[in-house]
Amino acid sequence: MTERNDVVELLKGQHAAIRDLFDKVAATKGEERRECFHDLVRLLAVHETAEEEVVHPFARTHIEGGETVVADRVKEEEQAKKALSRLDETDPDSPEFLDRFAALRQDVLAHARSEERYEFARFHQVADRGKLEMLARAVRAAEAVAPTRPHPGTDTALKNVAVAPVATVVDRTRDAIRKVTGA
Repeated sequence: MTERNDVVELLKGQHAAIRDLFDKVAATKGEERRECFHDLVRLLAVHETAEEEVVHPFARTHIEGGETVVADRVKEEEQAKKALSRLDETDPDSPEFLDRFAALRQDVLAHARSEERYEFARFHQVADRGKLEMLARAVRAAEAVAPTRPHPGTDTALKNVAVAPVATVVDRTRDAIRKVTGA
């Protein structure tokens, strides 16, 4: 992914990467599917955490109707976290995986379109280039220390601050073990 200086460009670029990973998971099998799926889980987890800590608080206070726009996005994110958690415990080669995966894919991509249309599109109206670049730096910082697995119930910056330190250590330890064992 190329370096993006504006938060809207950064987030849209991540949405494109998420779409690509959904395509790769659907098109692969076996170990390759498992690896692509783990990459997707990680990207979704850090992306959503950063949105909850940086993007949604900004939207709540700066865009017209921000509370409502964010409440709708948070509800979608929470449902996706639950589905992703269940799917993460399912063998990617099992018959039920692809059905659950297809439903998750549809929901996540609809969520991304809603974010881009109702939330991100308004950022250029309420913030100058400097502010949008600062928000991109804040998103990158949040992603650098974010948990790498979905944690339902952590849908606000405050909840993320409370859970993230322990969840991050546990998630990144699991990532290292998975990398070594291939599990």
